[in-house]
Amino acid sequence: MDYKIFDNKIEVYSRADFNPKHICECGQMFRFFVDSNGNYIVASGSKFAKIVDGGSKYTIYTSDPKYFATYFDLDFDYGKAKKQLSKFKELAEPIKQGGGIRIINGDTTEVIMEFIISANNNIKRIQKIVEKLCEVGETIKTEFGDFKAFPTIKKLASMPQEWYNNLGAGYRASYLKHTADYLANTDIEEIKKLPSDKLYKWLIGLKGVGPKVASCILLFGFGRHEYFPVDTWVEQVYYNHFFAGDKTRKQIQEYFEAMFGEYSGLAQQYLFNMERNN
Repeated sequence: MDYKIFDNKIEVYSRADFNPKHICECGQMFRFFVDSNGNYIVASGSKFAKIVDGGSKYTIYTSDPKYFATYFDLDFDYGKAKKQLSKFKELAEPIKQGGGIRIINGDTTEVIMEFIISANNNIKRIQKIVEKLCEVGETIKTEFGDFKAFPTIKKLASMPQEWYNNLGAGYRASYLKHTADYLANTDIEEIKKLPSDKLYKWLIGLKGVGPKVASCILLFGFGRHEYFPVDTWVEQVYYNHFFAGDKTRKQIQEYFEAMFGEYSGLAQQYLFNMERNN
């Protein structure tokens, strides 16, 4: 990936492998905003970045360039990944449509809470609930506006169940409160060291986390790119383009992970993006 880090910005020159619309709108993140000039503002925890299209390059303005270089996975060779995935004829059009997607390295506790909200939900409603949750976050002043940070897990744990009930999250409210209380007393940095199979089991043990949500959290919050989350859209992809007999969602996930290996998460994003947009 051709990019350069400065004191208050990152310049990205590999436009074919980086597109803010593709990255933000492929279902992997819920805190992004589009300003009056069409620029994407991305929030992660208490960090914010504004992405400006300069024609020959994208400029990411932020007070923490190193954080967002990691967040946008800028050191991973997506050109190589796309070349490998292009061997599958079914991925030619998805890659063409979403070639600028990059898998984010999100704030782990934020990703956990957001994807609990995402269960059996649509993206616009998820975003609305997440922003309501962020009303108790710290106000962060940036050169491109004032924004609310995603609340710390200790702040979320301090909020009563009644507050969660008023977020509009429905039955997920009790899951959010329970998980916030649990995570507030958990060393998440130690959890990150677990091998993927044990980490999956740990996630499944959290209230409101099933197989699909666990796979999303592993992919976007723990950087485990070998996971291929399966939801309704991906089921449609399987039956419309890859059909190899009737399968359960678990079997569909195993089928795709065996097919795409280390690039499973990226393949999922290309396919999910194409199916949802079309």
